[in-house]
Amino acid sequence: MLLVALDFALYFTKAAIALAIILCSYRLLRGPTAQDRVLALDTLWICCMLLALALGMRFGSDVYFELAMLIALTGFVSTVALSKFLMRGEIIE
Repeated sequence: MLLVALDFALYFTKAAIALAIILCSYRLLRGPTAQDRVLALDTLWICCMLLALALGMRFGSDVYFELAMLIALTGFVSTVALSKFLMRGEIIE
């Protein structure tokens, strides 16, 4: 019974994350300002990281957890770089 509930929870989680990815992609493409697009991209990175974590839980593989760590690091660095570029017009001082 517990495994059935866990499987259902993981399917629901993956569906909710997929919906969030679709909505973030829409905001990324249609965002009225550049700041909205940066926030949508940051949220998209987070959703992809959560999807990798859910897949890691589903399949029981450590590779997905390492992939989630790489996605989180890449997302953080890209968000900081884009934010700095929008504020000052340059990344490297």
